[in-house]
Amino acid sequence: RSRSRSRSRSRSRSRSRLEEGGGRRRERDCWQAIRHERRAKMVFYYTSSEGYMVYMGKDKFENEDLIKYGLPEDVWFHVDNYSSAHVYLRMNQGQTLDDISPETILEMCTFVKANSIEGSKQRIVDVVYTRWKNLHKTPAMEVGSVSFKDNSRVRKLQHVQKNNAIVNDLNRTKEERHPDLEAEQAERAAEWRREQKRKKQEQARKEKEERAKREEEKRLRSYEGIMGEENKTYTDDVQATEDQSAAVAWEDDFM
Repeated sequence: RSRSRSRSRSRSRSRSRLEEGGGRRRERDCWQAIRHERRAKMVFYYTSSEGYMVYMGKDKFENEDLIKYGLPEDVWFHVDNYSSAHVYLRMNQGQTLDDISPETILEMCTFVKANSIEGSKQRIVDVVYTRWKNLHKTPAMEVGSVSFKDNSRVRKLQHVQKNNAIVNDLNRTKEERHPDLEAEQAERAAEWRREQKRKKQEQARKEKEERAKREEEKRLRSYEGIMGEENKTYTDDVQATEDQSAAVAWEDDFM
């Protein structure tokens, strides 16, 4: 009986361990699924008439990730005073807002108007746009809401009207993807750090060359000054000599 009770207790402990292990695996699998879901947000991608990449989230929850994981080259567009999609245009590296053509700005503003439930019903709307890095998000804000770090850096295109031709052209380029936005941002950040390091090294090299050049010029000026003083003294000595043979000897040495 004692051995029977011992085996029973042993089987019970084994079941507990299995259940505990299974629970841990289920919890691990659950968190893996959550992380995958966080990465696998649906994003719609388009190509503008001038070849820029344009993208927006499926809904306000995707917008949260787009706000968080944007890139320095991204420009954010939104209908002013109405709910709308968050539409982003990705500039080329090194570009500024002033480098974007008026045609592309109008294209983006027309597109974001079409992707606003209320804005699309209006005859005209205003559209605001700014660089992604000027967006400001706090935990207290509602999902999909955003403000600005510097309002003076926000631009506005007024009286944007409906234009089906522009919208249809963009929609024909539409692609659905599930990007890892966090990884893309991390990769761009690493690239930016490498670029900054390269620029610093290049700047240090130029400064070193410039210092060497200045030192060489200083050395040459000092040398020329010494030679000038020596020549001046010797010439004066010759000019002060009444003996013509001395002047002839000096000319011979120079030649």
